[in-house]
Amino acid sequence: MTFNYQDRSSIGSKASADVLRLHLHSIIPPRPFFKLFTRPFRRKSAPSSPALPPKTYRSSSEGPADSVSVSETERSLVEQEWFHGVLPREEVVRLLRADGDYLVRETTRNHARQLVLSVCWGQHKHFIVQTTPEGHYRFEGAAFPSVAELIAWQRTSGVPVTARSGALLRRAVPRENWELNNDDVQLLDKIGRGNFGDVYKARLKSTNQEVAVKTCRVALPDEQKRTFLQEGRILKQYQHPNIVRLIGIAVQKQPIMIVMELVPGGSLLTFLRTRAASLSSRSLLAMCRDAAGGMRYLESKNCIHRDLAARNCLVGDDNIVKISDFGMSREEEEYIVSGGMKQIPIKWTAPEALNFGKYTSLCDVWSYGVLMWEIFSKGDTPYAGMSNSRAREKIDTGYRMPAPDGCSEDVYALMLRCWEYEAEKRPHFHQIYTIIDNIYNR
Repeated sequence: MTFNYQDRSSIGSKASADVLRLHLHSIIPPRPFFKLFTRPFRRKSAPSSPALPPKTYRSSSEGPADSVSVSETERSLVEQEWFHGVLPREEVVRLLRADGDYLVRETTRNHARQLVLSVCWGQHKHFIVQTTPEGHYRFEGAAFPSVAELIAWQRTSGVPVTARSGALLRRAVPRENWELNNDDVQLLDKIGRGNFGDVYKARLKSTNQEVAVKTCRVALPDEQKRTFLQEGRILKQYQHPNIVRLIGIAVQKQPIMIVMELVPGGSLLTFLRTRAASLSSRSLLAMCRDAAGGMRYLESKNCIHRDLAARNCLVGDDNIVKISDFGMSREEEEYIVSGGMKQIPIKWTAPEALNFGKYTSLCDVWSYGVLMWEIFSKGDTPYAGMSNSRAREKIDTGYRMPAPDGCSEDVYALMLRCWEYEAEKRPHFHQIYTIIDNIYNR
């Protein structure tokens, strides 16, 4: 994107900008506390505003109810409702729906952090906030001491962001309820480690609620951060007792976090291994039914989990099982992997996914069969003593794991149906749930 710093003829008169700037400075002391965004990126709390009634401005094109308070420019950038932090571009596109909708977000380019104004204007347009040698902020027109002032002027003046785009700012898109303020999340104890960073027990200061928080390492490249946030983007749509509940994502500053309900029993795999002696066949069957209920829900939403295993399930109150870890999930009826098979859990993955990179919900059915085996073996390792490649070879030649000790014939028969080599012969999750529920209620 190129910016013309000289030609201002098409973006409004310099006089109008000067008048508005004088008006702003008439109620706000000209001290340099508006430097709210400098490189490196630091957020500072602005001093309280002078004890004057807030003044509002309207552009000639805006209706009487559409006004901007100048007092907004006195708050720090993080406190602006239109600032969404490092929100992924996919979410930005979803939020900006009508012409004139806008928000500001942070991105990284060539290892430098930048602010970007995203606007819907015919299509989604993204403008980098420019910094002048004096440390002020601008697009093509007037420069201001703070980003908040710049956005306020850009909206109220009726001047396009750039002459070429013609994009006008009409409606600030506020953060949604699930976009949390990082400062509201108090990290307490480290309780684990994920693929992208550490996992903590934490507390939400606003509600005093205990939560689980996945963090993303600051040094990871943007592509991996987008992958990390994909789990939150998927989970925020789902509400089911057998799916771990998303509370929100915190993306206003580093480290970015996914905040979820704290499930007290922890990992199902650890639970099975430490409580083996106290778990009856009926309680194991109830766990299988819980998992089937969660997967039935995901299948109805065209969500392929791709990493279903005991290690990725959690145990809540009354031993309820919740599906977790959606980092590899895809919201598609069919997903084809084209970039290799790194980090694929070989012993839990269906043959068609391993051989052809083809994933459907029937691949999750195969994984569910292995999960059932883990539950009834009380946490044993599948294909024990075999390497990944050896297990894969044996499966291709027809080998299937034997029934765990104490597993009933009808439960093992369901496992074998989940392990049909041809995906079309496997049951769907609504069928699996019905079968297990019938066995449980005998």
